[in-house]
Amino acid sequence: MNILILGSGGRECTLAWKLAQSNKTENLFIAPGNAGTSAYGKNLSLNPNDFETVKKEVLQHQIQMVIVGPEDPLVNGIHDFFLLDDLLKNIPVIGPQKYAAQLEGSKEFAKEFMYRHNIPTAKYESFTAETLEKGYLFLESLDAPYVLKADGLAAGKGVLILNDLQEAKDELKEMLTNKKFGDASTKVVIEEFLDGIEMSTFVLTDGENYVILPNAKDYKRIGEGDKGLNTGGMGAISPVPFADTKFLNKVEERIVKPTINGFKKDHISYVGFVFIGLIKVNNEPLVIEYNVRMGDPETEVVIPRIKSDLVDLFIATAEKKLDKFKLEIDTRSATTVMLVSGGYPEAYEKNKEITGLNAVENSIVFHAGTTLKENRIVSSGGRVLAITSFGNNFKEALAQSYLNIEKIHFDQMNFRRDIGFDL
Repeated sequence: MNILILGSGGRECTLAWKLAQSNKTENLFIAPGNAGTSAYGKNLSLNPNDFETVKKEVLQHQIQMVIVGPEDPLVNGIHDFFLLDDLLKNIPVIGPQKYAAQLEGSKEFAKEFMYRHNIPTAKYESFTAETLEKGYLFLESLDAPYVLKADGLAAGKGVLILNDLQEAKDELKEMLTNKKFGDASTKVVIEEFLDGIEMSTFVLTDGENYVILPNAKDYKRIGEGDKGLNTGGMGAISPVPFADTKFLNKVEERIVKPTINGFKKDHISYVGFVFIGLIKVNNEPLVIEYNVRMGDPETEVVIPRIKSDLVDLFIATAEKKLDKFKLEIDTRSATTVMLVSGGYPEAYEKNKEITGLNAVENSIVFHAGTTLKENRIVSSGGRVLAITSFGNNFKEALAQSYLNIEKIHFDQMNFRRDIGFDL
């Protein structure tokens, strides 16, 4: 079949790599893609949020399935756009409809959903510029540190964790009245701080049934020892060593099942990935957040561990037959380390030539922020490459990734040398 992946990062490169391996994939298109995705299919130069152009390309290339990588097109309603168009409505879209995508598009919507369905999470309240004084009072009722979350999409950067009460009040005012995160922070959710260790669970649902994909843990901070600014993710590990069978059973019974059943009770049509950001507190799982797509860089360790044909998995999802699907998982550990531009996540330079990729052995290089320029691969984003490796345990896999990183070079290349340090 002819398949279109929307997106341009490491997640989309990984999906392209896996889909290209299926004998059911006839033609693969990635829009807009990057220098790496062009090895697995044809890149289409378009903005995934420009739905009319997406439609034009889908019809021109006779696309039979669309996989939506990033959250923006989902929150903007691309699935609904397909369903409402007579020429597109029979083409399956892997990714939830607009109403359901509020699980990621609005922190308040997600928290209300969790409370309604008794899904364990931190206590919270929401505030706007009009209720700023009440926000101050709520902060005073909490113990430090204080967690402030922009309600809307802020590209993974709309969460602040602050130890000082006055600083928390100042930042709340900055977010609500001075729009620190633009329209995303016209409403702010304040949560109690949960002290524990984080991980993510990934679920694929057809709206009726679900399969649980390999779990993962990513590392968000730019600095070693989890210091410094938040990034889109500096590396990931799968499976998570501390998530034993007993803990994962709790996750399924208390979180995954109530989430899928909650969709049904609320009449939320949901076809696609559910990314559940978890924290383990005193051996109990609580939900930090939902995302409505796969994580990045977690995709770079989760998808390589799936031994099943990914096209078959997506067809089963589209046909609501996931209850019949037997998911095969590689028991080995997979790790990925992100190579990022100097200065990221703040200002950074692009167009740095990347060398050494051909020397990589026994690792997979997934491109994130790259482009082709005069037959040279150059950097085009903050996160540039993800180096994924397998091993009998995560330390063995990481050693392989770091071994290959020594062969790769671009000016001001930066990466974390301590992925997995806390395990």
